[in-house]
Amino acid sequence: MARVDRIAEPWGTRTPYGPGQEWPARVDSHLAEGLEPSDVDRWVQAASLLHSNGDAMDIAVKDGKIAGVRGRAGDRVNRGRLGPKDLYGWQANASPDRLTTPLIRENGRLVETDWDTAMDRVVARSKELLAEQGGSAIGFYTTGQLFAEEYYTLGLVAHGGLGTSHVDGNTRLCTATAAEALKESFGCDGQPGSYTDIDHADVIALFGHNMAETQSVLWTRILDRLAGPNPPQIICVDPRPTPVARAATVHLAPRPGTNVALMNALLHEVIANGWADASYIEEHSVGYSNLEERVKNYSPAVVAGICDVPEADLREAARILGQAERLLSTVLQGFYQSHQATAAAVQVNNLHIIRGMLGKPGCGVLQMNGQPSAENTRECGADGDFPAFRNWSNDAHVKDLARVWNVDPMAIPHQSPPTHVMQMMRYAEDGSIRMLWVSGTNPAVSLPELARIRSILSQDRLFLVVQDIFLSETAQLADVVLPAATWGEKTGTFTNADRTVHLSEKAVDPPGEAKPDLDIFLDYAQRMELKDKDGLPLVKWDNPEAAFEAWKECSRGRPCDYTGLSYAKLRGPSGIQWPCNSANPEGTERLYADGKFWAHPDYCETYGRDLVTGAPVEPDEYKALNPEGKAVIKAAKYLPAHELPSGDFPLQLITGRTLYHFHTRTKTGRAPELQSAAPEVWVEVSTADAGTHGVSEGDIVDITTPRGTVRAQARVSGIRRGVVFLPFHYGYWDTADGKEPAGHGRAANELTITDWDAASKQPVFKTAAARLVRVGPGDGPAPAPAITASAPVEAPAAGGAQ
Repeated sequence: MARVDRIAEPWGTRTPYGPGQEWPARVDSHLAEGLEPSDVDRWVQAASLLHSNGDAMDIAVKDGKIAGVRGRAGDRVNRGRLGPKDLYGWQANASPDRLTTPLIRENGRLVETDWDTAMDRVVARSKELLAEQGGSAIGFYTTGQLFAEEYYTLGLVAHGGLGTSHVDGNTRLCTATAAEALKESFGCDGQPGSYTDIDHADVIALFGHNMAETQSVLWTRILDRLAGPNPPQIICVDPRPTPVARAATVHLAPRPGTNVALMNALLHEVIANGWADASYIEEHSVGYSNLEERVKNYSPAVVAGICDVPEADLREAARILGQAERLLSTVLQGFYQSHQATAAAVQVNNLHIIRGMLGKPGCGVLQMNGQPSAENTRECGADGDFPAFRNWSNDAHVKDLARVWNVDPMAIPHQSPPTHVMQMMRYAEDGSIRMLWVSGTNPAVSLPELARIRSILSQDRLFLVVQDIFLSETAQLADVVLPAATWGEKTGTFTNADRTVHLSEKAVDPPGEAKPDLDIFLDYAQRMELKDKDGLPLVKWDNPEAAFEAWKECSRGRPCDYTGLSYAKLRGPSGIQWPCNSANPEGTERLYADGKFWAHPDYCETYGRDLVTGAPVEPDEYKALNPEGKAVIKAAKYLPAHELPSGDFPLQLITGRTLYHFHTRTKTGRAPELQSAAPEVWVEVSTADAGTHGVSEGDIVDITTPRGTVRAQARVSGIRRGVVFLPFHYGYWDTADGKEPAGHGRAANELTITDWDAASKQPVFKTAAARLVRVGPGDGPAPAPAITASAPVEAPAAGGAQ
């Protein structure tokens, strides 16, 4: 069989199937050049690191090195398939510029040192600050790529040991709204749906979710349904002409920042046409009358003007959604990183509640994640949430967590909501956070308004610790750099967006003196002499499996119950979905099948927030609203975005991903096939706006917002008029001097605004006002992939219009 070029054909060949059938297996693999499967010394079980789908795979080991990967045919998530980042990203592990020894800052420069010296410096500063100010002086900012075992250990050390509430993950940038939307509607985090709902659905709606590029294997599953008998209808909401949009029955391309208005129009039509399930609403929800009253004013005729979409398309999309027999919806960054993020995502939940489309095959919601272990940060207490979905404002939950950790409840900070990263940056800016420990992420490229972020991280009074595998833009600013092991070099568990837990095992040794993140956290806890209330070591494990067993006990009786899982059980052919316990020994495919939710006042993870102000709902108020723990329907009024186009900045800037890169390219930029597929930043502009601004394909342009300028080649694409798009992956580590150029930047977040959703605290990356100026001709077409959302169209002549 001829080998398929998985850069040019990222979704591979079709294996069609029909509704209710099992998705056929297709095993994808890629080995180092010249290596055959028979040459491999051994295969080691793992799961995907470079996206959130949770693809199961085996790592090929040859002569003690990673030499390739293959999919696992028996796995429920991918049935053997791998996406481009799975197939090629492993090569970055062997990059010659891996961090292999600790670094400390001396006389303004980072110099090599030994682990004792580096950790002694971190511990000494920690103890000084604890003595002077207490735990509030120290903050932790982590990633969405570690293991559950590492997050749980970090959460215990930070919350239970140091007593700080300043703990967050970069999952705040990709999945905070997913968690908050689920909490608002169902009282608790946890995806109601399952990937297998694709096998049954007759309508699949993707709200701000370019699945073809963010979860390519999941999109492959939809493509195979579309190629089979009785294919589902597709609804796509996205301002760009994504592969999803090209496959859609109806494509709605609203103005950025108007998602709440659009959702209200769809709900208006569902209710007005009698497509709501009155008996389900009555039996299983509260708050419907408020929704019914709110959406009366959002007719398709009105909303067509707000969103700038055809009224007929709104009505047709609503008809399809309203008459679906098995509706699956997915949501991602197009909603989460936009204005009124939580309010918009909650309206998708409302659609499923009022239609009774929950807990049945083909009927579910997937409020998706952006990173491989984003779910674990939320479960394990490493992103501001309390472990195992305990409620920080429920004293009984705090007392129970204190019991598990064997600490005094008052030692766990819970007097106010945990601190989100943008607030942490503000505290660091004003000097109240004086030590920040960043692990596995790169805020100097990924956070909004980068000039401000660099200024904060560069302060002399901030002691910055960075734990990473490369000398990232953030690590270059650090006082101490700790070299970490990564995927394939350590053991632990990943949990993906549909609650599937995978075991990823160590295949090879890390380079040099690099250590697993778990070992680094354990070393810190030991050196800090953190104790429980009996004077015993606070952290009572010293290896991944023991950490997993401790996490299982913490999860006992909570929604994300892991007590039926073990490393031995996870070494089977497939990952397993939580809750997995004595009542569900093989895992749980869908939540809320019985119409019972985790929303009871005594059990829920949160009492919710006001969707406009973000103010927490008081316990008594929640109990009065929802004494029986039903699903909560929350209506929302559309409000204009805080920064709108003007004469000086007539366009709207949105940022996002490309299929071939992950986060800030620290790994994918070092994988030759992935880097060559998308080698440099570009900006997408519509044919109409290209004509207005005298821009042709490949021209050099400056994109400017009130915060800065980025220079890039123009890709004239099918993006909606009035909107420009920048991929956010491109920073400065691979530029000539490793720094931003004078006068203009390369990183999209030079331009984004310091603003966040009131409820989820997720930064707003998709509603900045911008202008576009042609600088001059380029040396060819823009360096943008041509088969994805960034596909080119023929631009009109300068000054033309569309």
